[in-house]
Amino acid sequence: MNKFYYLLIFLPISFILSFTNVSPLIKFVTIALAIIPLAGLMGEATEELSNFFGSKVGGLLNATFGNATELILAYFALREGLLEVVKASIAGSIIGNILLVLGLSMFVGGIKYKTQKFSIHSINMSLGMLTVAIIAVIIPAVFTNNIGVTDTNPIKYENLSVFIAIILFIIYLCNLYFSFHSHKDILGSEHSAVNGKWSLNKSIAILSVATLFVAIESNLLVKCIEPMTKELNLSKLFVGLIIIPIIGNAAEHSTAVVAAFRNKLDISVEIAIGSSLQIILFVTPVLIILSLLYTPMALIFNKYELTALILAAVIANKVAYDGESNYLEGLQLISVYLILAMACFIIN
Repeated sequence: MNKFYYLLIFLPISFILSFTNVSPLIKFVTIALAIIPLAGLMGEATEELSNFFGSKVGGLLNATFGNATELILAYFALREGLLEVVKASIAGSIIGNILLVLGLSMFVGGIKYKTQKFSIHSINMSLGMLTVAIIAVIIPAVFTNNIGVTDTNPIKYENLSVFIAIILFIIYLCNLYFSFHSHKDILGSEHSAVNGKWSLNKSIAILSVATLFVAIESNLLVKCIEPMTKELNLSKLFVGLIIIPIIGNAAEHSTAVVAAFRNKLDISVEIAIGSSLQIILFVTPVLIILSLLYTPMALIFNKYELTALILAAVIANKVAYDGESNYLEGLQLISVYLILAMACFIIN
């Protein structure tokens, strides 16, 4: 049994505390601890469903539900009008995957093994796609000379944001077709359906129930953000860029680190790069379109988020160029992440 599942004890606790007058910080922490195992259950259920349907449907399921927790959290923040938190969480998920997850994986694996290798062929394709997508989302801020902290959601940029969202989603669909149909033989994405440890009905039931509870907990968590930030005098940038991505990705992050410890760095790299790609090509366009139902969200990042995104693109391409890693490279990635986190922490 996954050790994260013991955290499910916080599920009833978070419900009870939501009806009390305890500190917003305590509520926030208990809800976050409840979301972590639920996200893990969603991921495991998706993997089990993939075993039944083979590579094509399985690949689509993994791509769709891989970042479902982040999407649900961002949706409720969007509904509450916390646009700063939503955009920061997009950038934070990307740098979290590339700097923290990949860094921890390389560091932990590098302690046990002097040098670890991974295949650069499929990774290079994903990195190229990730770089193009990051360029697409930083163009609005650069070309409108609007990279200040304020005025990051002008209505006049709504059409541009929707246009970019549509382009990104088209690229996302083309990437799925490329990976699981036209070039599956080159990328090695074809595999036959196999029997998993869960039945089909059990997998569907767990995925459905876990998704429902993630939605409920996400709604509670978002309502705690503003009072919690005021209580601790934290910036919404820090909450969105650092805290929210860690909550949504904790279970997936642990999978990547464990894989590296078992000398399967290919899996760790694929999780880090693949998850970042899903965030920017799938989650971001969906959030832009959903924002039209509430307050339209312009895809214009502030200078701190732009810096994080550019660093992510540069570092991702740098660490993957030779197809091998060691603990020092991992430590370097973690160091950059910690510096960014501290910089965001002191900004108020």
